[in-house]
Order: sequence, then C-alpha cells, then structure tokens
Amino acid sequence: MSQPKLVIRNAKHSDVTAIHELVKKAYPHFPPYPETMIQAQINNYPYGHFVATLGDRVVGYCASIRLSEARVFAPHNWREITGNGYGSTHEVNGDWLYGYEVCVDPDVRGYRIGQRFYNERKKLCKYYRLKGIVFAGRIPNIKKRLKQVGTVEKYIEAVQKKKIRDPVLSFQLRNGFEVLGYFEDYLPADRASLGYAVHLIWKNPSRDSGMAPDQSHIDQLRSSTVRIGVVQYRQRRIESFKEFKQLVEYFVDVVADYRGDFIVFPELFSLQLLSVENEKIKPDESILRMTEYEKDLNEMFSKLAVKYNINIIGGSHPKKVKDAVQNVCGIYLRDGSMYEQPKIHPTPNEKYWWNIEGGNKVRVIPTDCGPIGVLICYDCEFPELPRYLADQGAKFLFIPYLTDERQSYLRVRYCAQSRAVENQMYVAMAGSCGNLPNVNNMDIHYAQSAILTPCDFPFARDGIAADTTPNAEAVAVADLRIDDLVEARNAGTVQNLKDRRHDLYSIKWHSKANQ
Repeated sequence: MSQPKLVIRNAKHSDVTAIHELVKKAYPHFPPYPETMIQAQINNYPYGHFVATLGDRVVGYCASIRLSEARVFAPHNWREITGNGYGSTHEVNGDWLYGYEVCVDPDVRGYRIGQRFYNERKKLCKYYRLKGIVFAGRIPNIKKRLKQVGTVEKYIEAVQKKKIRDPVLSFQLRNGFEVLGYFEDYLPADRASLGYAVHLIWKNPSRDSGMAPDQSHIDQLRSSTVRIGVVQYRQRRIESFKEFKQLVEYFVDVVADYRGDFIVFPELFSLQLLSVENEKIKPDESILRMTEYEKDLNEMFSKLAVKYNINIIGGSHPKKVKDAVQNVCGIYLRDGSMYEQPKIHPTPNEKYWWNIEGGNKVRVIPTDCGPIGVLICYDCEFPELPRYLADQGAKFLFIPYLTDERQSYLRVRYCAQSRAVENQMYVAMAGSCGNLPNVNNMDIHYAQSAILTPCDFPFARDGIAADTTPNAEAVAVADLRIDDLVEARNAGTVQNLKDRRHDLYSIKWHSKANQ
C-alpha cells in the first residue's frame, strides 16, 4: 500500500469541521475554536491560513494575519491582537505577518509539519515583501521549571543557551526566530505557560535585497465589483402558485439581464400565496398552511439561481422546525448550494398573531463574491448580530424586511444605515408594498428598498448607492466595489472595525447551536 501524501495548502471552508476537531484533539485543556470562529479566521485573511493534510485527513492548522509595525511591537495579549480569535484585526496593508495559531495532530509524528508551516509563512512574507513574522509563543515547560530558574527572563535565557529544552521555544529558535521579550497574561487559559508568552521575530532577508516585487498575483477580493438588485415587491391577489412563480421569475430575469450577482426579495413576501384561496382564517392556521409550500419554494429558487446564474436572497418563509414555526430566509447560490438563516428576534406581532419562535444561529455564508450575512428585518435593530457577522468576515449584509407603516420602516432603515457605518459594510434591504386583504398582520405595507454604504469619500454622498420610490413596485440596482470597502476599513477617515478596544469588550455567542 502506498504511503499517504502530505500536502500543505491554504485552508478552505470545507476544512472547518476537521480543523475544529483537530484543535480539540491537539489542545484538550483549552476551549476549542467554535466553527464560526475558524470560518471567520479564513474569511478575514484566506492567504494566511494553512492546513496540512495527510491523505484525506487534516492533521495540522496554521493561522496568521497581517498587522502594522506599531501594533505587533506594542504590548498586547492574544485576545486584543486577534480580535477575540476571529482574526478581524487583519490589516490588508500590514507590513508584518502575525502568527497566532499552529497546531498539529499529536498522533502524527515524523513529518515536520510545524516546520513546514513556518516555511509557508516565510514564503508568504517573501512573496508580499513583508518585513517579517512576529508572534508570541507558548513556553509550556515553565510551570515545571520556574522554581529551578527563578524568573521568566532566566528561563528564556536558559532555553536560548540550550541548558533547558522547551518543546515550543526551542523549536522556534531553531527556525531562526529571535527573542524580543515576553508578555504576561498573553493567554491566561494557557496554564502550562502560566499565561506567559515569548515575543519573537523573524526578519525577511529579501525585503531589502533589491528584488523586484512579484506582481503576478491578483487578489480578486480587492479588485472585484459586485452588482446587487433589491426587489420592492407589490403584494396583490394571485390565482395560483404558478402565477407567483411567474412573478418571481420575472424579477430574477430582470436583475440577471443586468448581470447582477445578487437579487434580494422581501421578508415573508411568499404570504401572497394565502390570497390564492382568499379566505379569512386564523392567523396561526395561515402560517401553518404556508409551511406546506417550503419544498416547492426551495425547488423554485434553487432552479432559478442556477438557470439565471445569480445568487438569490429568497426573502423569508415560515418553516416548521420540530414543534415550532420559524421565520427563515433561504439563500440560493448560483452553484446550486442552499443555506438558511432563521430570524433570531420575532417581533411582538409575529409572536402574538403567528406564534413565530426565534432561531439560534447566525453564520456567514460563503459565496463566489465573498462571505455574506443575512438578517431578517427586526434582527438588524440589534447591533450585536451584524458585528458578529463582521467579525466573521462579512462585507455584505442582506436585510429582507416587512413593515406596515412609515415609523416601522424607518426603524429598520435607520438601523440598516447604522450597521453599514459602524461595521463598514454594504447593506441591501428589500421590502414589500401594496395590500393583501384578509391576511391578518399582512393587510398594508410600507417600503422604500435601498442599497446602503458606509459614509466616507469612496462611497455615495449620502451613504445610499441606490433606492426606490416609496411604495411603488420597483428594482434598485447598484455596483459595489470591494476594494473601496477594504480601503475604508484600513485607511478610511474613521476605521470603526480597526479601532475597536478588544481589551475592553467583545461579542461572544453563547448558544452551542451556533458553534
């Protein structure tokens, strides 16, 4: 039997679960990274994250981000420097590579996987002509040796002089890293290291060698434009599911003809199907009846996404989840894959009339245009959720909404604009207009759908890339440049994400269902 092949490559979203299991195995005394955090690390800097695979197994993981010189040499701890582990502190123009994770399957020996990871980091530095690599390394033997040597300084000195062997620091010194000093309370959970970490540096020897920078690599995320269309859908009576499908396909066809990358439909716009029978029934019964359309709607949107080569944010639809009903948005990608995002916070009316219950998962969705987030209507009025998605790498936030009058609409609109500013992301919101008689809590609608931007020089003057006339059926389309967003996050007039005080506060998800 041939020996399995060892490969070092960039980490992919399909590796996330395997990385999660690897970290649990490699560090049994540490809380493992949640899967959402690993996905965020990869999203925030794909080129700085590597896995080692042996055959079809993931046996190693390495995480790095780019940071400024001022940041890597200033006193810090692991939580501050990594954005609470999400890698959201990554600076696209950072001139130092900062390493914050290397782990290897303890059952895999003899492959020098750790050394291979360090070699990949060095190659990355040379490729982008970075100044070098900085990180803070564990010293797991100090707990056993501290009484013998007396101080941390003496322990580090003894390891440097090879009088004491530390499995981590000795390895790093052999790989050409130099000691800058050490940090206290760098990672308090690291009890073997007593929370200490050694500040280490490797200087890129080719940085000042006169070598011309390699211009062959083009970062697609920094040069692409994404075209989004939001549908302001008019509610009116229809005669059949076939008629509903024709209306939906019309709008998909229109935005696809404009070569759109995304089309966004409103929250619960599929309740229009209740008008087929046009009878007055109890609100909770009407919602249960609507759950019967779930399979047909998923099939319809999935086929349209592939047929018209466009990613569809399918508004939202009632879905039966065990014994409860949730308000769920289906996301249908043009490669045929499908994702779901439940509404976390049902409104009082949804709870009262329809017995809608909230979901417990918020995760970014990988698309061919980069990671996106979806929040349904009222959810955007809770700033923790968009920030949680921003930490996971989302640059686009889609908000299907349903509002009945102007005050309700403005709550959603003002919050959506705030989310665009404070997270420096693009926000697209789509709502319904028109009337739907005999459907409780769906009688009237107010909408002005819009595509919103941060407020800075590269963007539209009012932070509005496009919007519609209030309460008229329409489609608004806008081109959104990802490089403008990256520039704003890293060198804008204000840098909301970059300037956060990770030493004081953070967003932490408590539900295990979202891990």
